[in-house]
Amino acid sequence: MKIYQYPSKDAEKRVEKTIERGLGFSKQDQKMVELYLDDIKTRGDEALVEYTNKFDSKKVTIDSLKVTPKEFDVALKNVEASFLKTLDRSVNQLEYFHLKQKENSWIDTPRKGVMVGQLVKPVSAAGVYAPGAKGGKTPLVSSVLMGGIPAKTAGVSSINLMTPPMENGEINPYILAAAQRIGITSVFKAGSAWAIGALAYGTKTVPKVDVIVGPGNIYVTLAKKIVSGTVGIDMIAGPSEILIIADKHADPEFLAADLLSQAEHDVMASSILVTDSEGLAKDTIAALEKQIEKLPRKDIAKQSIKHFGAVMLVPDIETGIELSNRLAPEHLELIVKDPFDYIDRIQNAGALFLGSYTPEAMGDYIAGPNHVLPTAGTARFSSALSVEHFTKKTSLIHYSKAAFKREADDVIRLAETEGLTAHANSVKIRKKE
Repeated sequence: MKIYQYPSKDAEKRVEKTIERGLGFSKQDQKMVELYLDDIKTRGDEALVEYTNKFDSKKVTIDSLKVTPKEFDVALKNVEASFLKTLDRSVNQLEYFHLKQKENSWIDTPRKGVMVGQLVKPVSAAGVYAPGAKGGKTPLVSSVLMGGIPAKTAGVSSINLMTPPMENGEINPYILAAAQRIGITSVFKAGSAWAIGALAYGTKTVPKVDVIVGPGNIYVTLAKKIVSGTVGIDMIAGPSEILIIADKHADPEFLAADLLSQAEHDVMASSILVTDSEGLAKDTIAALEKQIEKLPRKDIAKQSIKHFGAVMLVPDIETGIELSNRLAPEHLELIVKDPFDYIDRIQNAGALFLGSYTPEAMGDYIAGPNHVLPTAGTARFSSALSVEHFTKKTSLIHYSKAAFKREADDVIRLAETEGLTAHANSVKIRKKE
């Protein structure tokens, strides 16, 4: 991991490399995913099972696509009581946070005879995707919670989980325990682009949904991008990223561990330390080089650090914040003496973690906020997955006859200015009464 003096030409090149890794997709991948989606649209369950048999499990059939109540019961017997206790804490804390996001409908009377308002309603059906890492052997329970809880909080009546089966044709019991705990309506045994297609278009077994959320590989991401517009989606997510702003008071062992927490995700993941302390920079690199050797995923982490890891040595913390705002990181850790003093200066970040004892992992699992966050600089204009993603808003408007007459001439004038005479006439015809 190299130290760069920022600002400088070398540092700028590294920053640009991080920015340019972006959200690009090859034409070949795009074409392949389009073929998968078209096949699901045409052949439905038959295609869904065919791809699941080819890539995940040969034991899944059309009749076994949907998880049965018996499978849920068996799953609960196969998870430890300690896991269920941890699950309860995570769910309770996530529900508490997301309940704060819930918006209410409202009505107002701003002028005599005029009523305006907004109806906030949940979508009818949502799809949650949970990746099946390592053939379902490392269940991404947090993806179930982060997608399902805001949907449930919004009031969505039909929440459908898609996740790849294990080789034996079953869903990992930890996934099913989480799904049952938060009230997921149905769970289906399919993954990748074809699972997204089934949720977007519907099949005989899988209901068509209005919104699809959840992380995944390039094929899942591309599929969500393509079906966006047919359904709503959370975001087009790129590789994971962390930026840490730290001063001399920070613990280099903590910083190294936090940088590696994202580097182990993906060879494209970005891990950047920004500090005004050269001593801390060197100590963090030394700690990282030792810690990385102990990771089961060290080969991935090493590639990530090599290509997208960096230490930016800045003249002061203010310059570091300016750099961070430019990069708009998914995860921003602020590990300085008085982190709360800098909150107002943070303009662009998916999530902000304050202080030495708030590693990004706390937000991944249990703190409360959602961990589905904008990446690749999109925190400049977008936000974390929230209850709002599962709602839609309808405007309410009412005029009395007297109020209509009072404002009619202004509407006519504006409509005629735009050349929309039929609009104007719809008002004029009522003035004749």
